[in-house]
Amino acid sequence: MLIGQDFLKPAKAMGFNFFTGVPCSFLTPIINAVISEKSLDYISASSEGEAVSIAAGAWIAGKKTVVMCQNSGLGNAVNPLSSLNYPFRIPTLFITTWRGQPKIKDEPQHILMGKITQSLLNNLLIPHQPFPKTRKMLEKILKTASIKMTKSSLPYALIMEKGIMQHEEIKQLPYKNNQKGKNLDFRDFKKRPARIEALESISFSVPKNTAIIASTGKCSRELFTIHDTEQNLYQVGSMGCASSMGLGISLNIQSPVLILDGDGAILMKMGTMATIGAHKPKNLIHVILDNETHDSTGGQKTVSPCTDFATIGKACGYKRSYACDNLVGLQKAISECLNPKLPSAKIGPFLIHMKIKPGSISPLGRPTIPPHEILKRFKNFLKKN
Repeated sequence: MLIGQDFLKPAKAMGFNFFTGVPCSFLTPIINAVISEKSLDYISASSEGEAVSIAAGAWIAGKKTVVMCQNSGLGNAVNPLSSLNYPFRIPTLFITTWRGQPKIKDEPQHILMGKITQSLLNNLLIPHQPFPKTRKMLEKILKTASIKMTKSSLPYALIMEKGIMQHEEIKQLPYKNNQKGKNLDFRDFKKRPARIEALESISFSVPKNTAIIASTGKCSRELFTIHDTEQNLYQVGSMGCASSMGLGISLNIQSPVLILDGDGAILMKMGTMATIGAHKPKNLIHVILDNETHDSTGGQKTVSPCTDFATIGKACGYKRSYACDNLVGLQKAISECLNPKLPSAKIGPFLIHMKIKPGSISPLGRPTIPPHEILKRFKNFLKKN
């Protein structure tokens, strides 16, 4: 049987240096080995899809990534694997365990996924092979995976059967519960601005070294229309994953990272707010543009009128949370987050809950640059800054 270091030693030698995922007992030895290695990062995600997106952000910022999860969570990972990693050409080593393996007794909830794990990866166009059972084969397969990911710029998967790794108890220390943040209210309860007005206010005022990640839908489309620049990354899919991708980037660079989210998107993956609060990236500014609708799909109502995102941000560990519904308040909040002379600066993460009115400009185009080309120039932007 293998131990965690049997995997970690060759993985480190090949440059893998950023790990994230959702635990499975099969993976505990590897997770322990990573946590014990101070030169490596391990981010515990709230869902498998979040882990894929965090790793995508870390890769954009220059890391070589590994995502680990149980195959029961493959369904949660399908969306970013298909609509983020594939169109943007983002590789990651994806290690999934094989619960429900045929002819091996397991819990009933694993039976179906055990039957379809390989076919699901095939349908996602992700090449895969069994996780090796010997140290010698492990080094060879990791080298193969690394070469294939370099050539394809797409994920490569290893499927771990039961009994390959020697059992260990998890050693991870608990996260500290730190809710000493502040809520600031800059609302005037008058006429709310349009999204495009908020986007103009933000995009033309942030420093030129600020990385901007825009959520899928009309947020990205309007930002591209009014101010296309290399500092912008437009998510064309992977709804709900802008915040986790922004987290992955912010943990690996020094310059500001600004996430432009929507109420429907953040509601879809609100667990990421807890992950952000736990890891406390000081350079992250999370803006939720809340028009209380799914604007890109016809204006269906969301439940955001019942949701106080600023208070949730504070409870999750954001250091400053702002409630805004006007451009003056928005600008004041942005300035406080970015101005190094103010005491609030560099103590992030920050959350800005900005209420806006529904609707968008018409006609509204879409980004005309292919996603992988947008990502290429965005990576070059990060390198320069």
